[in-house]
Amino acid sequence: MRFKDPISIFSLLKMITQKVEVRGEVDFPVTGINELHSVEKGDLSFVDHEKYYERVINSAATFILINKDYPAQEGKVFLICEDPLMAYLEVVNHYIKFTPQNQQIHPHAKIGKGTIIQPNVFIGEDVTIGENCIIHSNVAIYANTTIGDRVVIHSNSTIGADACYFQKRPDGWVKFDSCGTTVIEDDVEIGANCCIDKGVSGVTKIGEGTKFDNLVQIGHDTHIGKRCFIGAQVGIAGCTVIDDECVIWAKAGINKDLYIAKNTTVLAFSGIDRTINDEGMTFFGVPADDARRKWREIAYIKRLPELFETNNKSEKE
Repeated sequence: MRFKDPISIFSLLKMITQKVEVRGEVDFPVTGINELHSVEKGDLSFVDHEKYYERVINSAATFILINKDYPAQEGKVFLICEDPLMAYLEVVNHYIKFTPQNQQIHPHAKIGKGTIIQPNVFIGEDVTIGENCIIHSNVAIYANTTIGDRVVIHSNSTIGADACYFQKRPDGWVKFDSCGTTVIEDDVEIGANCCIDKGVSGVTKIGEGTKFDNLVQIGHDTHIGKRCFIGAQVGIAGCTVIDDECVIWAKAGINKDLYIAKNTTVLAFSGIDRTINDEGMTFFGVPADDARRKWREIAYIKRLPELFETNNKSEKE
């Protein structure tokens, strides 16, 4: 999330209630707040786990809330505190506040010429919808969503819901409050009962000309490329990039933080748990692999009883 105007580190510290020790230059302006996957120079981020210390410190983040004593580093400002996540969330909640809405369409929403809004559609604050779109009944479009031209969204779909992003603690789950946005580009069609989550701090984006069947779930900060086809009941986890012209058939699942190369096909009921860099391949199975190889494996597995019987017979002889 980019701040409308940069702030000083002293203004930032006023938003945090716990004790913070500053290590580094104090003259850098704070220009935004972002989680690791979308961080940029000038941003504030946080880290509170050994697994991610080096990754966050070596990221583009300028300001880092951290629960470990680190020496000063050029171009970095360490904000050492007991609970970096809660400090981070205090800053997030300084900028985003839930405002109840008593109208179905927010008075400041921008709706383009020729766009049809069916009954019982909810449109939140800071929503922009382009020209010649059709938004069917019972669609909910949350705040900070941008929709292009000629987009069709079918009934009961939700655009821009909060990310399902929580940290497990002894007393329960702590929610990462979402301060990101959602962008639906031109000529996209979204089926019924789909849900596209907004970014935690960045952007969830659906590329131009992409088509969804019904009951599709897209996680936070995921980018779907241009002219993709996503089948019914597909689930794509957060922070994944699906490149252009991919086809993902029904009930496939794709894990978080992955990249799927251009023109990839994922067959129905498959599970992708690794990055795919080679373009134009077809994948099948759980975990998914090259479809031809996976089908050969299935053929071999079917022969196992016969092979065991032959082996047992040979041993007896």
